[in-house]
Amino acid sequence: MHIGLVGGIGPAATVAYYSQLVAGFRAADLPLELTITHADIGTLAHNATNDKRQAQAEVFAGHLKQLAAAGCDIGMITALTGHFCFEQTRQLSPIQLVNGVEVIDRHCLEQGIKTLGLLGSPPVLNTKLFGLLSASEVVVPQTGLDELGKAYMEVANAGFCTEDNRLKFFQAGSSMIENQGAEAVLLAGTDLGLAFNDHTPDFRVIDALELHVIELVSLASNSDS
Repeated sequence: MHIGLVGGIGPAATVAYYSQLVAGFRAADLPLELTITHADIGTLAHNATNDKRQAQAEVFAGHLKQLAAAGCDIGMITALTGHFCFEQTRQLSPIQLVNGVEVIDRHCLEQGIKTLGLLGSPPVLNTKLFGLLSASEVVVPQTGLDELGKAYMEVANAGFCTEDNRLKFFQAGSSMIENQGAEAVLLAGTDLGLAFNDHTPDFRVIDALELHVIELVSLASNSDS
C-alpha cells in the first residue's frame, strides 16, 4: 500500500509523521511506500478561521491529485485543522482518504473516554474540533483560548516549543482535568508533539499523530495480508 500525506501543515508535524511511520513499518516488518506533498500552513489557517471549506478542499484536492499521480493508494491530511473541510475534500479526492477524526473517535470508544479535553490550533479550540468528535463530550480550556491558540501557531510555524509555551499547554491540560472533568487531553494539533514529546505532564495525553500512524500501519498490514 502506497501512502500519500498532505504535509507541511506544519513542517515539524510532517517530519514526525515520517519518522514515526518509518519506525512503525519497521516494527511491523512491512515495506514503507510513502509520498509527501507540501501544503501551506498559512493558507489552511486563513481558510479554517474563515470557514472557507470549499476553497481549502480544492487546495487539498490539488495535492491529492499529485499523490494519485505518484501512485498512492490512500491519502491523509496531516493536520486536524485540515479536517474542517474533510467531507468536501473527500468528494474531490481521486484516492481513498483516511478520516483522522474517526480514528480518534474509535480510540475514545475503545478506551471508554466520556469527556475529552482539547489542545490545538485556534480554529480547533474555538469550534471544539469543528464539532466532528462524537464519541466523547468535548471540553476546551475555560480561559485563555486566544493565548493558547497563539502559542500553538508559534510552535507550528517555528518548528520548536519554548518552555513558556510548554508551560501554557501543560497548565491548560491540568485545568481541564481538574476543573472540567476531562479524563484525558487530546493533542488535537499534530505539532504539539514538540511540546509533549520527552516531557510527562500530570494528566493522561492522547496523541492524535500517534493514533494516525498506528491506523496507517494497520491499514497497510491488512492490505498485504
